[in-house]
Order: sequence, then C-alpha cells, then structure tokens
Amino acid sequence: MSRIGKKPVAIPGGVTATIENGTLSVKGPKGTLTMGLSDLITYSLGEGEISVKPANDSKQARAFWGMQRTLVSNLVEGVSAGFTKVLVIKGVGYRANAQGKTLKLQLGYSHDVDLPVPEGLEVKTPDQTTIEISGTDKQAVGQFAAEIRRWRKPEPYKGKGIAYRGEFIFRKEGKKR
Repeated sequence: MSRIGKKPVAIPGGVTATIENGTLSVKGPKGTLTMGLSDLITYSLGEGEISVKPANDSKQARAFWGMQRTLVSNLVEGVSAGFTKVLVIKGVGYRANAQGKTLKLQLGYSHDVDLPVPEGLEVKTPDQTTIEISGTDKQAVGQFAAEIRRWRKPEPYKGKGIAYRGEFIFRKEGKKR
C-alpha cells in the first residue's frame, strides 16, 4: 500500500481542477498546468481535493500510485505557490548576470556562457554569485538548474563551482609532500 498515494491532494482556495479527455487541468493564480492521466490510476475530484487510487490490483498500478499522486500535488503547488531553486557560485572571477531572456555566466572559460531561459521560467540574479530560478513547473525548474550546474560542478578540493543553496560539498585534503 502506498502511504503517499492514500492521502488526497488538497486544493487551496483560488485553484480549480478539471478532468476531461484523459487530462487533468489545474488553474490557479500563477497560471495553468496540464498533465496526461494514466489508465492504471483512477482520479476523482472531491470537495476541495483530488483523490488518486489504483484502477486494479496489478503490480504496475500500485507502483504508479504514489508517483501519480505526487505529480498531481506538484501541479497544484505549482499554480498556487510556484517552485524556486537557488544556485550559489563559488570561485574567484565566477559570476552570473541575467539579461532579459538570457543568463550570462562567467565561469573561468575563455568565453562567456550564454544560456537562453526556457519559456515559463524566470531567472533573477540578486547578486553576482546567486542565481534564482522560479516557475510553475517543478520539472522544468529542476532541469534548468541542473543544466546551469553542469557547466561547473562543485569540486571537492577548493569547493569552486556552482552548487545548490544548502548543498554540502564533501571536501578532500590535497596532496602532501
């Protein structure tokens, strides 16, 4: 039995959800998100909540149950509050600057790295070493953060690179003479 799947997803005020033609559509103050529904799961709209249950007792349906409930929860949370990831840049001369729909990174390469910001995401740089990515789609926010981080992963000897805020970088000791 899925412990996560058993809990219904609460729909906060100002958010509406509809199920039609095999898609779940959630509309809120931050926008509208849709998701295709699985045939192995039954979705039901109740009074202020969405319930997710397996359609049959197959192993695959029970495996999908908790994941589908979490995806529905992410839709509701995305249109009501949104998602944010914060990246911190460490290193001498490493900096970031958001210019419209482009993120310009200086990461010690011979050239600047210009990344186009995907549609539906907003990127802010409150200072030169902090990047804030926000949007309604949790997967898109995390994917863009991972693409930025890929340019300079934090290295364990000096701690230089791009890390998530709050991420612990295991430090190693260098060579000894």
